[in-house]
Amino acid sequence: MKVCIHTDGGSRGNPGPAASGAVINAVSVDEEGEVLARVSRYLGKTTNNQAEYMAIIIGLERAKMLGADEVEVVMDSELCVRQMNGEYKVKNPDIAKRFVEVHNLIQDFRKVTFRHVLREKNKEADALVNECIDSHL
Repeated sequence: MKVCIHTDGGSRGNPGPAASGAVINAVSVDEEGEVLARVSRYLGKTTNNQAEYMAIIIGLERAKMLGADEVEVVMDSELCVRQMNGEYKVKNPDIAKRFVEVHNLIQDFRKVTFRHVLREKNKEADALVNECIDSHL
């Protein structure tokens, strides 16, 4: 089963109160279908980049639970996408830990790709993040 995971992470302040969100859609013939899951997690006080990586992690964990074997991760963090695609080095030691977590998780799938989109194309995941932060403040 192929899925598309739209992820987003955000913090109010950097660092500040933060959350991660992921929306997982079924994919058939390169077209996103029904929403299979929406997941979010409040992270407490952390950075925006930490929240972005945690969004990938919670999305991949849920995709695995759903039985996905092929995943496209779509997000508006150009930094994360370029790091996951090997175009940028991961220099921050705290982000490096999350990068390794993601790398280990993707071993559970036949294929994982990462694609950058503009924020306007990632509204549902962004809304999850903001709802999660709002509910904890």
